[in-house]
Amino acid sequence: MSSTSLPRTTRVCFQLQIAPELLDEYVARHTPVWPEMLAEIAASGRRNYSLFLAEGGSLIGYYETDDDTAAQAYLAASPVAARWEAEMARFFVGLPALDQGGRPDQAATPLTEIFNLHDQLTESTRS
Repeated sequence: MSSTSLPRTTRVCFQLQIAPELLDEYVARHTPVWPEMLAEIAASGRRNYSLFLAEGGSLIGYYETDDDTAAQAYLAASPVAARWEAEMARFFVGLPALDQGGRPDQAATPLTEIFNLHDQLTESTRS
């Protein structure tokens, strides 16, 4: 009996800082996001994508994907994503890459996952 391995889901969490004076406009721009941008995010392979905003403009993003490199490449080649990111760039502070023509989605600070309930429960049942 052969076993096929399922792709391992990659969980990606990142942090950005929104300019405090632009918080209301940033939230408004995400309620709702352009339908064509939503379609591009889904087509890239990202799922369970969420943004969380803390007081003061600290933004935490989270998504899951089977291949983050492929998802990043897909969005980097997307004219819709390029347009969206160009419009969103002015909301972020502290991203030196933006001064050099970079995009916010590529300049966010990735966070290191140190705990996942599902992974630890799954591992504990194998022991």
